[in-house]
Amino acid sequence: MNIAQDHTPLIADELDLLAELVPLAGQDIIELGCGAAALARQLLQRHADSHVTGVEVDERQHAKNLAAPQPGLRFMAGVAQDIYFEDRQFDLALMLKSLHHVPMAWMATALSEVGRVLRPGGHLYISEPVFAGAFNEIVRLFNDEGAVRAAAQAAIDAALQEDGWEQVAERRFHTPVTFADFDAFEQRMMRPTFADHRIDEAKLAQVRAAFEPHKGADGAHFERPMHVRLLRRRA
Repeated sequence: MNIAQDHTPLIADELDLLAELVPLAGQDIIELGCGAAALARQLLQRHADSHVTGVEVDERQHAKNLAAPQPGLRFMAGVAQDIYFEDRQFDLALMLKSLHHVPMAWMATALSEVGRVLRPGGHLYISEPVFAGAFNEIVRLFNDEGAVRAAAQAAIDAALQEDGWEQVAERRFHTPVTFADFDAFEQRMMRPTFADHRIDEAKLAQVRAAFEPHKGADGAHFERPMHVRLLRRRA
């Protein structure tokens, strides 16, 4: 039997994909659930005439962001379902692996709020991890996001049924994820500042057993499947 070859591209820097899909020069941008704002910082290094507002709900991460200022970048504490700004303030909104972290009951409200603060013709770039792959099989042992990721896609579908949105692009790709060892994986994935995954010794041993077969001399390397949907706010 012939098995179709997977032609899904490997993209190491998602900023390259974003730049392919939307204009980035001279833009007013809001990132919701910005985390450490790594992509936003890189974007501003390429486009110093743009401005990015990073909104983050995690207090510890927000404090770290404030301690690392950068020209063109400002940070605010907040949530996607209740955006601080007035109507039509931004050209582009980013949700990078963040929509599925919005409580399911508030996902529709969050998308409506994004639509409110975007200017007519503005874009919403939503990048969500796909619930599949070797990396996902390890993570789901302590953080099963199957339901919330499905709910995020359903919320986008529902938003597109309204008059205000249209989908103008869709991309699927893999992104590389690397860890030096299991300790690095544990700290980054199992003990984030924004969530308590209730890790006990038995769970730690179970996850370690699943992780170790992927580790080589230069660490553990995974390819994480991602799904991007680009929406535009109608005039």
